[in-house]
Amino acid sequence: MKNIPLAEQLRPHTLEDYVGQKHLIGAGSPLRQSLQQGKIPSIIFWGPPGVGKTTLSLLIADYLDVPFFKLSAINSGVKDVREIIEKAKQSAETPILFIDEIHRFSKSQQDSLLGAVESGTVILIGATTENPSFEVISPLLSRCQVYILESLGQDDLRQILHTAQRKMEENLRQKIEIKEDSTLLVISGGDARKLLNAFELTCYALYGQKQDIILTNQVVGNVIQKHLSIYDKNGENHYDIISAFIKSMRGSDPNGAVYWLARLIAGGEDPLFIARRMLILASEDIGNANPNALLLAQSCFDTVKVIGMPEGRIPLSQTAIYLACSPKSNAAYLAIDTALSMVEKYKDLPVPLHLRNAPTKLMQELGYGKDYQYAHDFEHNFVNQEFLPKELCGYQFYNPGDNQREIEMRKRLKILWKDKYKY
Repeated sequence: MKNIPLAEQLRPHTLEDYVGQKHLIGAGSPLRQSLQQGKIPSIIFWGPPGVGKTTLSLLIADYLDVPFFKLSAINSGVKDVREIIEKAKQSAETPILFIDEIHRFSKSQQDSLLGAVESGTVILIGATTENPSFEVISPLLSRCQVYILESLGQDDLRQILHTAQRKMEENLRQKIEIKEDSTLLVISGGDARKLLNAFELTCYALYGQKQDIILTNQVVGNVIQKHLSIYDKNGENHYDIISAFIKSMRGSDPNGAVYWLARLIAGGEDPLFIARRMLILASEDIGNANPNALLLAQSCFDTVKVIGMPEGRIPLSQTAIYLACSPKSNAAYLAIDTALSMVEKYKDLPVPLHLRNAPTKLMQELGYGKDYQYAHDFEHNFVNQEFLPKELCGYQFYNPGDNQREIEMRKRLKILWKDKYKY
């Protein structure tokens, strides 16, 4: 059985054997009810890697006893989609068309699915690690039910690990003792496939010794470190390199940023994922210290989406360097998080009457909009009036950063609001 990966050997064959995602397939859940009724809508499964999107799709097809067609968006095109749709038209049962990494399908490729999904020729199940609101075209998304799959918790991972332990003992004909499992759980990151790959790799590394295979945190850590190129795709410690890339830009080091960018590109990382991370950083870590950073990051994302790779490496490099060299501020990020914490604390505070909309005569009689002062009617387009609920009067959510642009913002706010917000 050594030639078949352990993760494949342990792929469940029934919904009862499936681990995790109880909110989707547990008793009384919407998807489970649809299955019991023998009819499901087209679906987008959105969740991180290794949480069971493909397996659940296979189990759904088996449960409904319908044909199952599978495509990968990485190496399939419109021609492949059309061939399957033609086969589906000849089928007595409505088949399931599963598309892995559907976010990698272009607009034209996604367009080619619309007619078949709308007519019910196929039941589409698309799997994606990216937010479908951004990566799936609106007409297709509106015809699908989006279900979110969650990273597996410790209990789920331990259940999978114990099953794997019994299977590996059977495969190797040797007793396996798991004394500690913390390192395995951390390595997995909630990804069952990573957990099983790490466990299998460790067991084979220790196989052949006269004594039982005993797994401790130190043993697992040593084995994975030595065999990182086998365990981690293309020898890249994926999340660590992304972290180094982000932290280099945040730390204003263009040299580090370009190096880690090169590592991501060489490792086969999705260029749009890289561009998306720079979009986040431009707002979270630079913000109003240099508002042009967000514009350039958005332009980079759009450009890479249009021109693809390898040419896309150039705008990616340009943008990474620009973001690294920009002044930094996380004031906007802190402001919204502080405001959200206040919303959670005080719940739904009433909107002051003078700020309310008054589209009807009754609302006007009730005082809605009364005493509101239109800023443009006053000198410098400003008038001192209250814009917060009375419980939060004078509370400072936005604290400008210590950079040229936001220093100017602070001066202006101080002139306008005097000591109200302590600027």
